[in-house]
Amino acid sequence: MSEKRKNTRVPLDIYMNKYMGGVPYMARAADISQEGVSLARLIEPEHDARRVGLQFQLPGSEEVIYAEGEVVREWVEAHPRKHERSGVRFTLLTERHRRMIDDYVTRSSEGH
Repeated sequence: MSEKRKNTRVPLDIYMNKYMGGVPYMARAADISQEGVSLARLIEPEHDARRVGLQFQLPGSEEVIYAEGEVVREWVEAHPRKHERSGVRFTLLTERHRRMIDDYVTRSSEGH
């Protein structure tokens, strides 16, 4: 099995706002990399939205990160319960927020 990801992914267990059509829905992150985030769908309508807005805070930070992204993958995890998940690639981030994510991923992958 070949590995497509270029960047390190680290666990991230937080709730965030996922905006679709300008309306926020709560989603739960599972992991994050410099390129994107993996989300579990909680309560949101059926949709075909590929472009989404994201609003979240990294653990240990008070600053709210705003990002835009594109849903690049969707799947269902069956174990231990059925969970609908999606992979969102960041398409728009401020340089400051990109650095915050990079720093978080680096620190977390080093175990600090």
